[in-house]
Amino acid sequence: MQDQDHTALPDLSGLNPEEWLDELAAIGTQEGFHEPLGPHHRAVFIDRGDTLLVSFQSREEIAEDPSGRPAGFATLAAHGWSQLVVVSDGDTWFRAPEVCDFFDKLTDDGFLDEFETVLFFGAGPGGYAAAAFSVSAPGAAVLALQPQATLAPDITEWDMRFRAHRRIDFSSRYGYAPDMLDAADRAVVLYDPNIAEDAMHSALFHRENVARYRLPFMGDRLLNDLKKMRILVPMLQALADKSLNRQTFGQIARARRNHTPYLRRLLGAVDARRREDLALLLCRNVVSRLSAPRFRRRLRAMEATAKAS
Repeated sequence: MQDQDHTALPDLSGLNPEEWLDELAAIGTQEGFHEPLGPHHRAVFIDRGDTLLVSFQSREEIAEDPSGRPAGFATLAAHGWSQLVVVSDGDTWFRAPEVCDFFDKLTDDGFLDEFETVLFFGAGPGGYAAAAFSVSAPGAAVLALQPQATLAPDITEWDMRFRAHRRIDFSSRYGYAPDMLDAADRAVVLYDPNIAEDAMHSALFHRENVARYRLPFMGDRLLNDLKKMRILVPMLQALADKSLNRQTFGQIARARRNHTPYLRRLLGAVDARRREDLALLLCRNVVSRLSAPRFRRRLRAMEATAKAS
C-alpha cells in the first residue's frame, strides 16, 4: 500500500448529484480507482494505509451528511485507513449482478489479501451488504448497523417495511447475509430492540462469531446518531484492534447520556409507562449535566406539581 500522509480530501458539500458523482469519481481516479458497477452502483477506492474499510452507502444517505462524504471517510482522516466505498442510487441492497461480479473479481485478483486488516461496514441495506460481501475477505471484521438478513418473503414475510423491494433476488450469490458471515473473524450487529423488525432481523444473525449489541431508544437511524455522538470511528477502531467486546462497547455507548435525541426518546418511553417518579429522576440527571431546556421545563413543572399536592 502507498505510504501517504492523511491529507484532506476535497470538500464534497453543496454539490448537486451530478457534480458530487463527478467529484467522487475524480477522487477515486486520483487516489486509487473509480469503477461504475452497472447503472445504479459505483465503487471508489482510496489507497492509504494497511487497514481497509469496505463500506456500503446509498448516494441519498451520504447526501444527508453536511460534509457530503461517505461515513467511512472519517476513519481516513483519523487513522489513515484505505477506503473502498460502494455507492448505490437508492436502496438496492447492492444486489445487482455487477456488484457481485465486482467482489468476485476482487477475490480472484487477491486484492483484499493485500491488506493487513479488512473491515466491512454499513447500515440498513448497507449493513446487509457489509455482512453479505464480507465472505470475499475471509478473516475480515464486520460492523453492521440494524442490517436486514434478507428480504426474501419466505423468510422475512413479517417485515412489511420493504414490500416494494421484494422482487429483488436474494437467492443467488451472496444472498443470505447471516450465512456469508461464516468466514468472518468477528462481526458486530447493532440494533434497537424496541424496533421489532430490526430485532427480528438481528436474531437471524445469531452465530458464534457474531456479537449482537442492543441500543434501546436509539431509533431507526443509528448511523446518523453514531456520527453525531462521534463514536462511529472509535467503534470501528476497537473492532479493528479486536478490543470491541461487551464491556468496551458499553463504555463507548455511554455517549448516549449526552445525546439529547436519545434522552428525549427515553423520556417518552418513561412517560408511556406513566412512571412520573422515573421521569423526575431522569430530568434531574439531565439538567444537572446538560443545557436541556425541554428537560428543565419538564422538571420545573413536575416540581411545581409536587409542591402543590
